[in-house]
Amino acid sequence: MATTYFKKHKISKGETIAQSLKERFDYGKNPDKTEGGELISSYACDHMTADAEFLLAKAKYKATTGREQRWDADVLCYQIRQSFMPGEITPEEANRIGYETAMRWTKGKYAFFVATHTDKAHIHNHIYYNSTSLDCTRKFRDFIGSGRAVRRLSDRICLENDLSVITNPKLHSRGRFLHYGAWLGTERQPPYKEQLRLAINEALAKRPADFDAFLRLMEASGFTVKHGRGGAISFLVPGQERATRLRASTLGDGYDPEDIKAVIAGERPLPDQSVPAPVVLRRVNLIVDIEERLRSGKGAAYARWAKVYNLKQMAAALQFMQEQNITEYDQLFAKAENAVSHFHTLTEQLRQTEADLSHTSELMGAVVRYAKTRPIFDGYKAAKYSRKYLAEHEAELADYRAAKATMGELLGGEKLPKMAELKEKRRQLAARKKALYADYRTAQEQMRQAVAVKANIDHLLGVTDGQHKKEQER
Repeated sequence: MATTYFKKHKISKGETIAQSLKERFDYGKNPDKTEGGELISSYACDHMTADAEFLLAKAKYKATTGREQRWDADVLCYQIRQSFMPGEITPEEANRIGYETAMRWTKGKYAFFVATHTDKAHIHNHIYYNSTSLDCTRKFRDFIGSGRAVRRLSDRICLENDLSVITNPKLHSRGRFLHYGAWLGTERQPPYKEQLRLAINEALAKRPADFDAFLRLMEASGFTVKHGRGGAISFLVPGQERATRLRASTLGDGYDPEDIKAVIAGERPLPDQSVPAPVVLRRVNLIVDIEERLRSGKGAAYARWAKVYNLKQMAAALQFMQEQNITEYDQLFAKAENAVSHFHTLTEQLRQTEADLSHTSELMGAVVRYAKTRPIFDGYKAAKYSRKYLAEHEAELADYRAAKATMGELLGGEKLPKMAELKEKRRQLAARKKALYADYRTAQEQMRQAVAVKANIDHLLGVTDGQHKKEQER
């Protein structure tokens, strides 16, 4: 039952980097590879001098790139903890799996070492890898969902090695054990933009009389209001160094000053809180038909590689089915069919929205050209269609006729809407297109995953076109 935890180590105030690394690596407890119930393997470093090597890499990074992070924000190294079910694995095998996990997670670009401990009832690994790459030109950047990503990788490797995994892990938030967010408590605050969005929504929920009253509510909440050129409004969150501009491009849809004024006037609802984008699952690829490739001229080495590759893909398929709680083939078939149908539905909606947006934009362009050239035509008409006037304004009159023809074709006999209505319609269509694109990409990835998993299971079961192959006649 493999479990993984992902965390990063930072420099504490008042301590040196070497002290921080020495204390966290616990070198003094088990210095040997075979004593004290500990096995150690390393890549591109020596575990006994890893702290000095990591520090040297950081110094080279600074000299090479000229970049230096703040003292309190510099990440020393990252740690992955990997545990196994008691009695299921040997220490040597656990260390090998930990090494493979670290290699596949870092892709061989970062130095690391793996310490396997047997002092508990369950064998577990401590994987430490440098935050600076081997070529000292980049640093590993933690990302949203990194803990889940490394857990999925660990589970996949365990499935490939016929080890059990926790299918539905639950975070502990009460009792002795706490998940990382609860363990940090109040030390970990939401991002500044998220704090600002929450404060804006809370201020708007109090129904201020006007925009000035809204700004006073923001100041009462502890935010500093800054007035810039051209009437620009910015807020300084407590503890923030640079103010955040009040505009949709910074805070998201609904957070422009005009949008805030519309909410105060009761013309639109409160802006929606931003929701973190879901973590995209790693794609499951189709397995390789080894016999067919061998007949086409591939050799034994390719066959060995293909067997390992197919094993990994089947482990990924099994992991997908466990995460989706799929236990029957009919459930997998329905999952794939629904994913394909949903994708095609979104594709049609997106195509129609893009067509409507193009139609509206083209109509707006024709209206603008018509309005610009209409005075020229009126002058031509007042001149009683003079040839001299026509020769002087031939290009403008041609634009007028083309714009009028385009408007007639696009409207199809309907009444011409006002320009303000066209602008609002285009804004709504653009917002709908953006939302549909996000759903479209997610649905496309889900469809590819489900179809690939079903194809792999079909290959394993000998299913073709939804029917089992007939047994060969004796």
